[in-house]
Amino acid sequence: MTRPRRPMRRIGDLIPGLANELGLEPELKLATAMASWERVVAEQVPPATGTSRLLEVAPPVLVVSAPDPLTAQELRLRSGILLDAFAAAPGGSRLRELRIVIRSAPRPGRPPGDAGRPV
Repeated sequence: MTRPRRPMRRIGDLIPGLANELGLEPELKLATAMASWERVVAEQVPPATGTSRLLEVAPPVLVVSAPDPLTAQELRLRSGILLDAFAAAPGGSRLRELRIVIRSAPRPGRPPGDAGRPV
């Protein structure tokens, strides 16, 4: 006697439920938001692609990093567009403020978790 086959499902559809069962939902949400931020930056501010990282989503603030003051200024000038695009992205949310922290590449003698300075 054969069992009826269950319909096939995409593995991507199973991950959120599994993450919830394992207590990993906050980490999954953050990872999704981080990937969305990288895509938004690549689309809206191509010169900053690969240099800006999402650090924290703390409504109503989105905290991101920039490697230098010039990149931070460019992100700040386009903050409205970036926040709108992030709100529409998977894992994104509607936030009111973009806070940018300058984090240059780690230097010898500097702690790796050094938070940089907010701009």
